[in-house]
Amino acid sequence: MNHLIILPVLIPLLAGAFLVVAFAVPLALQRLISLLSTALLVLIAWLLFERVMAGNHVLYTLGNWSPPFGILLVADRLSVLMLLITAVLAAFCALYAGRGDDSRGAHFHALLQFQLAGINGAFLTGDLFNLFVCFEILLIASYALLLHGGGIARCRASLHYVILNLVGSAMFIIGVGILYGVTGTLNMADLAVRVANAPAADLPLLTAASLLLLVVFGIKAALLPLLFWLPRAYTAASAPVAALFAIMTKVGVYAMLRVFSLIFGLETGLVGTIAWQWLWPLALATLALGGIGVLGAINLRNLTAYMVIVSVGTLLATLALGSRDALAAGLFYLIHSTLMTAAFFLLADLIARQRGEAADHMVIAAAMAHKRTLGVVYFVGAIALAGLPPFSGFVSKVWILQVAGGTDRQAWLWPLLLIAAFMILIALSRAGSKFFWRQSGEPPLRFRMDPARLGVVITMLLGSVVLSVAATPVMSLMLDTADAVLSPGAYVEAVEAAARQTGEER
Repeated sequence: MNHLIILPVLIPLLAGAFLVVAFAVPLALQRLISLLSTALLVLIAWLLFERVMAGNHVLYTLGNWSPPFGILLVADRLSVLMLLITAVLAAFCALYAGRGDDSRGAHFHALLQFQLAGINGAFLTGDLFNLFVCFEILLIASYALLLHGGGIARCRASLHYVILNLVGSAMFIIGVGILYGVTGTLNMADLAVRVANAPAADLPLLTAASLLLLVVFGIKAALLPLLFWLPRAYTAASAPVAALFAIMTKVGVYAMLRVFSLIFGLETGLVGTIAWQWLWPLALATLALGGIGVLGAINLRNLTAYMVIVSVGTLLATLALGSRDALAAGLFYLIHSTLMTAAFFLLADLIARQRGEAADHMVIAAAMAHKRTLGVVYFVGAIALAGLPPFSGFVSKVWILQVAGGTDRQAWLWPLLLIAAFMILIALSRAGSKFFWRQSGEPPLRFRMDPARLGVVITMLLGSVVLSVAATPVMSLMLDTADAVLSPGAYVEAVEAAARQTGEER
């Protein structure tokens, strides 16, 4: 049995457990352990990526229990893509936090590792109940990470975040219970077969379960009207935590795509489910609200939080089209938006450290000591995030517009997407003018610039350049991944083959 697939869950769990037990060890050693763990995750994710992109599913049956009875991990093109994005992002966040943010409270690196274990488990699990368990692991860790460093703003934000996610967890377990009661299984591949062959009398309950799961995943993904927790939570969190949280909404999107393409769309296709048909109007409303929020933001962190909402609306509207090309374009945009919004949370922190009491608020203050360096970095990041050439945001949005251009939904998506991009450009220009061009008459500030923090942000922004230069092969990979998602029969066959093989071994 290949044990590589369990390592993305096992390594951060062991690292986190060790950091909790050895909490008295020097912070430098904690940072080293955390960095080594995230570096290993990047390596393992890449090895899995290479193997799965060759056309193979990688499966792991814990305890050698035959599916659908045992715990099953499944790595396919979609899951390893998400694993790789998460590992790279976590490495950047751990590096940035290691410059001092992790010293503002206890157990930062342990919580980071537990969150990674939950996120990776959610991407790899092959059954719904363990998806629920992994959601709870990552959510519990995120509650503590949001509070890390203390403060009234974080306490208030965490209260809303915790309450809404607890409601979502209750709805999740209800939906899972309905599915188990109707089908007698929670293995996703087994569920796909049984739901596809369910009698007509069971369809109302299955529809109710699918709608419940859409609401649950909508909370995680920040889909309107379930997104109002996000701006306050992401604005209040420390910079590396907010940057890591950029992947959190994508976990909800992944779960939505996985469950509805596999379990409910095996026979009818992705757009054939009743719940999925609700996604289009809700995604457009999310996109519109995010654009309005960007214009009303009072500081750069809040502006970036609303850009996360814009990215969620754009991504889900693209996925709601349901075609192969739309799904591929959405996955390309997912990579770009996750990396760029995370980089902007860190950039907002760099700017705040240079402006004293003004922090990252959009007010005129004394000139920064390093305004030229930060101004250039901000300019590049703003262009990339707004979707202007030659960066990956431009490539992804042009692809999305081309895909929508051949459908009857072009009249809705084109104006909303272009207007939202224009709003982002206006908001970023307004913020940049107050940060770098318009200064008060006070003496210039002389705060030190941390070159390591700046290097992390620049490297992340260069990722957009790399993604743009390598657009052709990346787009090809996204098309292959979209084919795999929209043809879930191969996933089901791989699980059934693993069940037969495990049964023979036992």
